[in-house]
Formats: sequence, C-alpha cells, structure tokens
Amino acid sequence: MSAHKDAERLKAQAATVVDGRSEELRRISLDIHGHPEVAFQEHRAAKLLAGYLEANGFRVERGICDMPTAFKASYGSGRPAIAILAEYDALPKLGHACGHNIIGTAAVGAGVALKGAVDALGGSVAVFGTPAEEVWGGKVPMVEKGAFAEVDCALEVHPSSRNSVVNAALACVALDVEFFGKAAHAAAHPDWGINALEALLQSYSHINALRQHIRPTARIHGIITDGGEAANIVPAHAAGTFLVRAVDDDYLDELIERTLACFKAGALATGARLEYRFSSARYGAMHANRTLAEAFRQNLGRFRDPQGIEAPEKPQAMGSTDMGNVSAVVPAIHPMLAVAPPDVSLHTPEFVQWAAAPEGHQALLDGAKAMALTAIDVLADLQLLAAARAEFERGKASGWKEG
Repeated sequence: MSAHKDAERLKAQAATVVDGRSEELRRISLDIHGHPEVAFQEHRAAKLLAGYLEANGFRVERGICDMPTAFKASYGSGRPAIAILAEYDALPKLGHACGHNIIGTAAVGAGVALKGAVDALGGSVAVFGTPAEEVWGGKVPMVEKGAFAEVDCALEVHPSSRNSVVNAALACVALDVEFFGKAAHAAAHPDWGINALEALLQSYSHINALRQHIRPTARIHGIITDGGEAANIVPAHAAGTFLVRAVDDDYLDELIERTLACFKAGALATGARLEYRFSSARYGAMHANRTLAEAFRQNLGRFRDPQGIEAPEKPQAMGSTDMGNVSAVVPAIHPMLAVAPPDVSLHTPEFVQWAAAPEGHQALLDGAKAMALTAIDVLADLQLLAAARAEFERGKASGWKEG
C-alpha cells in the first residue's frame, strides 16, 4: 500500500517495538485501571503516560490548553504531522467501564513505536493527552484553542465488543434542569405547596412520549438527581441531568428545542419555576475519514482476522465522543477493537473486568501496532495523505451531509 521502499521494513520494526514493550505497556494499563480517576482529576494517569513518553525521547508539554491533566508529547519535526490521541479518564463510580486505560496506553505504545519511522521518513508524531472525555469533553477546548491546527491527521483506538473501523458517534449536549416549587406539609396542607418533583416527572413523561416521534438514530435520556427531602414534604426542589443526541448537528439543534418544550410544559402545568443550563462542551458528530479507516483496516488485518473486521461502509450509531470535534478540523479515525464478547456493553461493571483482562491487553497491542503502521503509511505515501485530505475537504464543504 505504501510507495516507500522501506515502508514494510519500518512497519515490521514498529510492530516489533510494541511487542517488545508488551509487559511495560501492560503494567501502565493496569496501573491506570487500578487507580481510576474521573474528569480533570487524572493526575496519576497523565503523569504516568507523559513520563513514559518523556523517558523515551519525546518532548513533553504538560498542562496544555489550560488543563492540568492534558499534555502533548512530540517526536520529530515538520510535516506530515500525525496526532495520536490518548484518553485516560474513568467513569464516576464505575471506573474504567469504557476501557480508557487501553486507549491511553495504546497511544503511547504507538508513539514510541513510530520513532524509527520518523527518523527514517521525516515528519513528526505527537501523542496528545486528552482528559475528561466521559463527562466534560476535554478535546472540545483543545480544538477551540487550536491544539490540532498543525496536525495532518489524528488517530485513536477504542475498546469495544466488536471490531469496526468506522463508527457514527452522535453529536451530543448535556442539559441540567431544575424546578423550584414551594414546600408544604404533604398531608396537612398539600394545597399550599407547589410540587417541583411533579414538574420533573411530568416533563419526563413528555420526553417518553417524544421518543416515539424522533429519528431512530437520535437519543434522549436522563436521570433525576434530586427528588425532594422527605416523603411528608411537598418537594420544593427537583433536578435532573439529560443527554440529547443526534447523528448530525442540525437535527441536534431541533431536538434541543423539542426537549426544552417538554420541561417548559412541566413547569406550566404545575406552576413550578424552571431553570436549565447546557454543558459548556458540545460533542460533535464523528466524521470518520474512510481513506484512513481503510488503511487502518488493512493494517489491523495483520493482527486480527480480516473477516471479523467491519469494513468502512455505512457505520452503526454508537455513543458520543469528543473525537467528533477533532474530526471536524482534521482527518481522523476512531476504530473500535473487540476486547469483550458481543453481549457485553460498554459502561457496565462487566466491561470493567474485560478492560483489565488478557483480551484487553491484546487489543492494546493490536491497536498500538495498527495505529503505528497506519501512521507509517501516511509518512511514506503522500498520496494517501492527499486522498484523506481531499475526502475531508469534500465532507466539510457539504456540511458533512455526504460520505
């Protein structure tokens, strides 16, 4: 696939580097897994990953984009400039139920494996430590502050229950709602009260009715975070957090308005006062670059059964990721690698166990090698990079309505 005569030798060398560091990478992954840190608290994981890269000859900038647990570790100089993205935050209460210990460690493994290719071919590789993917979308301010402005392509792998090189991550926004009513004795004087919980429950019912009439790829879901103080007090306050998701940003805007109407109706019906706030970080839809995805699929096929890897055609909808925001500014891919059986879902206690299992470690190694080999294709074959860029520009020009 690569035009450079030494590309195959460099690929073999990169794969050998990853395999030779298998035990080191396993220890890093299990350390992160065993010490889960939630959004913007990933101090141990960021120090561990950045320190490993620094010890292996990378120039490390810590605390980039005004985020203490973000970093950039660079090797080489000039273009092509390849970004490999690391995530390492855990889910509140669940731990690494999304396997970010694998994502972060695979990224540093790929980065170190690429040193020989960068020395031989020129260009540069940068491993970006991106915090808070699960809750706050740390890549969003990184994009806004221009962290990827000098990057030619961005690669990241994610553990899953299937092997897929293209995934339609949904655009997403978080909505926090509060209802303010009036407390009263629930038995003696209920007519004196205004029930904030009832306002929220009616709103939830409206959203349930709305779900039947939205596109199959869209999602609205949430939880009640406060439902009152005691059963014998009319709740004066109720609160909830909801997520609104859609396959494209235009439809997300429409769904936001329809969702807000549900909460406004609950307030109107009960007399409670509504306050709402959107999260500052809005996750963009994922625009996977199929040119890069096909290169990744071919490289992954060296380490996994090619028949078990989904081709980069029309993708299945999944959750949401701030990698979508990156894909709107640079050609990017976000492949999924199976670490668990097909009936095991992400964000569950079961997946926590698989993320530390031998299958998880094998996915780490396979992902690191496949990213490194794909990066070598980009470094060695400028036509591949040009094709990926042309696809990106077509998608951008069409408003991401095609491809």
